[in-house]
Amino acid sequence: MKALFTAMMTLLPLLSSAATVSEKLSSPDGRYEFEFRQQDGRMSYTLHFDGKPVVLESELGVEIDNRLFESALGVPNEKVTQWCENLRYIGTERTEKDTLWNYATGEWQQIRDHYNQMTLRFMKGEVEQETGGYSKGKCYYMNIEVRAYDEGVAFRYTFPETSNGLFIHLTGELTSFHFEPGAKALVAEWAQDGYVWKGLDEEIKTAERPLTLQLANGLCLSLLEARLVDYARTKFTNTRNGKITPHTLFADVYSSVDLMTPYATSWRTIMVGQKMTDLINHDYLVLNLNDCPQQDFSWVKPGKCFRSDLNKKALYEAVNFCAAHNLQYVHLDARWYGPEMKMSSSALTVDTEKDFTIPEIVEYAKSKGIGVFVYVNQRALYQELDSILPLYEKWGVKGIKFGFVQVGNQQWTNWLHQAVRKCAEHHLLVDIHDEYRPTGYSRTYPNLMTAEGIRGNEEMPTASHNVTLPFTRFLCGPADYTLCYFNNRKKTTYAHQLAMAAVYYSPLTWMFWYDKPQFYKGEPEIEFWEKIPTVWDETRALEGYPGEYITMARRRGSDWYVGIMTGNDGRIVTLPLTFLEKGVKYVAHLYEDDTNLKTRTKVRMTTRKVTSKTSLTLPLLPSGGAAIWFEKQLK
Repeated sequence: MKALFTAMMTLLPLLSSAATVSEKLSSPDGRYEFEFRQQDGRMSYTLHFDGKPVVLESELGVEIDNRLFESALGVPNEKVTQWCENLRYIGTERTEKDTLWNYATGEWQQIRDHYNQMTLRFMKGEVEQETGGYSKGKCYYMNIEVRAYDEGVAFRYTFPETSNGLFIHLTGELTSFHFEPGAKALVAEWAQDGYVWKGLDEEIKTAERPLTLQLANGLCLSLLEARLVDYARTKFTNTRNGKITPHTLFADVYSSVDLMTPYATSWRTIMVGQKMTDLINHDYLVLNLNDCPQQDFSWVKPGKCFRSDLNKKALYEAVNFCAAHNLQYVHLDARWYGPEMKMSSSALTVDTEKDFTIPEIVEYAKSKGIGVFVYVNQRALYQELDSILPLYEKWGVKGIKFGFVQVGNQQWTNWLHQAVRKCAEHHLLVDIHDEYRPTGYSRTYPNLMTAEGIRGNEEMPTASHNVTLPFTRFLCGPADYTLCYFNNRKKTTYAHQLAMAAVYYSPLTWMFWYDKPQFYKGEPEIEFWEKIPTVWDETRALEGYPGEYITMARRRGSDWYVGIMTGNDGRIVTLPLTFLEKGVKYVAHLYEDDTNLKTRTKVRMTTRKVTSKTSLTLPLLPSGGAAIWFEKQLK
């Protein structure tokens, strides 16, 4: 669709910071209304959805070491104020954009990027007016960019380029989110933590993003961070200086940031829904807030991956298992090049105690149509990245799983995304493990396939945790949950694990985690994992609520795949098949728990003919689930 741009610029005479400024912005469908206000030098905003209050009056702004600017403007030290206290409003630019873009490795084949934007312009200091605008004199600028989509609202702080090469030491943000009493949030303190509901009048020292909330007026929402590329990570807290501020959350930036203009912070993003599944169905908003790719990524191939033991016999068996069961990659995990936590371990060569080389494994895997992934700890990445990448490309390695990455401050955030860009130069896919959580950078660099940042099957969480994840962690992007099947430490049924492949999204999906090829004894239900793709043309979250259950339907080509997972409690789920193409017949392949079966996995496989008018009733065991493959029938 052709982009539609309209711009209007209103340059006003310089206003005193004591003047009142009010600017509103609505989403294209009119459901969101964002209002900015500046009064008595203080900047704030409110947000409404469908006429209901979402965010009550809340503060905007950044905290900057202001002495440099004030001294340049001749202000005595004793009269130095906060950066945002004396900003002058000089105008608003309004823009509309409406485009479509294709996403070959996403949950949707095509995504609409449609928003209204206003850029609020501020300055401090004095200027001399000249034709074409205000440009002369001792002055510094800051903008607040606000975008309103049908899917949500986002804002960020930007610093336009100045002729004096402005450097800024940003020490934090004033950004807050104030809600009506009665709101509660699903809080995880760190990326691989569990979730607990907390009222906003309880102490929340720190909460990961995305942060999903249920409001007293029935609305639900999620606070997210988008386009975190060269900034410090943000979490949320309701505690300042040891005191709780009830019903209010603050943007808690990990550390100070040093920037040089032009510069933009990450986006503060708010998605609202009438029900929790609305958030899932709009989570591509995070991608839309990132830049388009600027190079060819047609070489990026999604797929399913199997981890092997680290000897030649096991690796060959793993490759054969992948070829037999429609898995596209085999993975060499930690210690293939020696103890990963030792700085002396070099990822340029295989550990001398191993009986294989990477080129010979790559060659054998290639003969079977399988690619090779290797794990590299950040210690080796940091020391040897520029040597590793051309070598791995020469060897024919397809991707790297980054291990134990450092996250939080600006330095490591910048380093990590530079590493992703360098991997792209050498045609290497990336999976980032440990605390990193995506913020949509996969749109710009699709070789960033997935990331951990999740309490997955390495910790073997409960079923209730598993059905919380689609409403929390997965809102920000794909997750490497490491799906298990035969391992006996799992706390769920086998059908629950099968369904994860449809419920969870990851273009690169690790399957059979902790399993070995010999664990497979011909279980027929593995067919579901063999058939299912990892990227999609269409995705629909149908029903569910955090901690209770989730029903997800995804389409690739003409076939649909549905995953249903319940929490710790059993339930009966009714599934209307209205998402199927009307007037078309399908065969539904059902994979369900059945404790009466005398098999190891107790998964019952049945088929039935269905259409879009059919409704299925599915009884789910506690911690159970069901998986369904809808195969379109040829006329």
